[in-house]
Amino acid sequence: MSDSPAPAEQSASDEAGADGLLAPELRAWMQLLAAAAAVEQQLRAVVKTQLGISHDEFLVLCLLAEQPGAALRMTRIAELLGRPKTRLTYQVACLQHADLVSRRSVCGDKRGIEVSLTDKGRQLLRDVSPTLTSAMIRAITDAADHRHCDVLRGLLPQPPDDCGGSRPPRD
Repeated sequence: MSDSPAPAEQSASDEAGADGLLAPELRAWMQLLAAAAAVEQQLRAVVKTQLGISHDEFLVLCLLAEQPGAALRMTRIAELLGRPKTRLTYQVACLQHADLVSRRSVCGDKRGIEVSLTDKGRQLLRDVSPTLTSAMIRAITDAADHRHCDVLRGLLPQPPDDCGGSRPPRD
C-alpha cells in the first residue's frame, strides 16, 4: 500500500492550497476582512477627532449622503449596517441632537421613521471629506503588506509602490 492520498483526498488538499487548510478564495476573504478591520480601527480615531462622532454614526451619515434624496428608513439603515434597530435608534438620536440628521414619520406608516441629512450634516461631510479620504488611503496603504496587495489594490486610487504592478489612476 502506498502512503499517497487517494485521488479525492488529493484534489481536496489541492483546492485548499499547499500551505494551509483554506482554499485561496477563503484565504483572500480572510485577508480582506483583516485589512478592512485594520483600516476601520485607524479611521475610528480620525472620525472621532475630526467629526466628534462615533464611527458607527459616521457610517449612518455616509449612507444618507449616498442616497438620492439623502434619506432612508431606520429599518433600511439597520439592515445596511448590520446593526440592531435599538442601537441605531440611539446613534440617530445622537446625530439628531448634533443637528446632523432629522427624523420624521413616514406618511401612511405610523411606525416608520425616515432619517435625512440636515444642511449642517451635508456641510460637515463636505468639509471633512478630504481629510478622511487621506486618512483612509493612509490606513489602507499601511495595511497593504505583500499578502494583501491584490485584495487591497482595488480599494486605492493609486496602489502602494511596494504592491508591484501598475494601474492607471482613477478619475
